[in-house]
Amino acid sequence: MAALSEAPFFSSKPHSTNLPPTKFHTFPSKPISLTFRSTYTPCFANASPSLPQDPDPGTDSVVVLGGGSFGTAMAAHVANRKAELEVIMLVRDPQVCLSINERHCNCKYFPDHRLPENVVATMDAKSALLGADYCLHAVPVQFSASFLESVAEYVDPGLPFISLSKGLELNTLRMMAQIIPHALRNPRQPFVALSGPSFALELMDKLPTDIDADVQLVISDNSSDVTGVEIAGALKNVLAIAAGIVEGMNLGNNSMAALVSQGCSEIRWLATKMGAKPTTITGLSGTGDIMLTCFVNLSRNRTVGVRLGSGEKLENILSSMNQKVSPPPGLSTAGAVIALAQKYNVKLPVLTAVARIIDNELTPKKAVFELMSLPQVEEV
Repeated sequence: MAALSEAPFFSSKPHSTNLPPTKFHTFPSKPISLTFRSTYTPCFANASPSLPQDPDPGTDSVVVLGGGSFGTAMAAHVANRKAELEVIMLVRDPQVCLSINERHCNCKYFPDHRLPENVVATMDAKSALLGADYCLHAVPVQFSASFLESVAEYVDPGLPFISLSKGLELNTLRMMAQIIPHALRNPRQPFVALSGPSFALELMDKLPTDIDADVQLVISDNSSDVTGVEIAGALKNVLAIAAGIVEGMNLGNNSMAALVSQGCSEIRWLATKMGAKPTTITGLSGTGDIMLTCFVNLSRNRTVGVRLGSGEKLENILSSMNQKVSPPPGLSTAGAVIALAQKYNVKLPVLTAVARIIDNELTPKKAVFELMSLPQVEEV
């Protein structure tokens, strides 16, 4: 597997926004074979209304691109649903590959969780991708384009990609629905975005993500609004940093509720300007995901915010974190917020404040003062 090239992470300086319009095509495809039922009820967004959602019992092989926490959790979940299914994880770390194949665990992310016997790992892209029925894409957004370009020759043009990656490509502002077909040089590559309130650890612990544990639906929310699902999944990480800052500054629950409410509005304002449906932002993949990420301590983005609000410097926070694990995606996504606000002429005071704090242009205390001084506007 080609190594994932390093990319600059943390800058909110303006970037080029000369992007081609997003186009989604109708394509023939087999049904999606992933059954989630009561253990995991995600939100799917289809790039094509013709992609069916019913389980396909004929599926033999699923490839998971990436050996991180969520890719590992989804590999385990899919493998648990069908014992005869081969789930192949394409990873770049030799130690992770060895631990999965010999000890049935991901030594980096889940050393104490045993993976199903039908989960295997490889570092060879060709053997992983050739013959796969479906692909779960879990490579971090900032690395996705270069990685996919390096393995494109092994990807069948009809292989359905189910994207687990959340965020915006910093230098281009592209979402995964644009990155995947462009990198694979196939505008008709079948694509689905999967999003919703879910932590990898809780998936590994087989905890339900829906309060209705008896639900028997394969999918809890099905949408053709790819833009809405992806932009909500990206920007909720930035809002989680802001929520963490409020927590770290001990500003109380009233301030927290006000900030998250304002942030939700900002995400909706931007998303609708980009063509998304407002109902997507208020649904499971929007508000549901936002609530989980902003209010639960398992969120790495929120944790960074708490430490920033407590007075720590970003460089010290990052140096103290596990260097083998990708930084929280909200840090890189924050760098795209200012450019998006300028491109779509939308005021995003909370989200852009996070970007300015990350760039050392603003202290958390100063940011709170500025936000409290903003005039109230009528909600639309």
